Amino acid sequence: MTEMKIALSIEEAADYTGIGRNTLRNLVEWKKLPVLRVGRKVLIKTDILEMFMEANEGKDLRDKNSVKAVARKAAT
Repeated sequence: MTEMKIALSIEEAADYTGIGRNTLRNLVEWKKLPVLRVGRKVLIKTDILEMFMEANEGKDLRDKNSVKAVARKAAT
């Protein structure tokens, strides 16, 4: 049985989306993609990745100014 993770490392997110690791790191650095930090490890929630992909369909993800940032819903 394959278990779906709710958060992925940069490497796993690259495999999941097809976006390169360096591009994902840039998106995190540019604050376009919210992450969870656990020590040195960076985790990206899969639902955030899917939201990001929809919001940026057709955009050049290497162009900082054309990429739309996505935000995590605030916990209540």
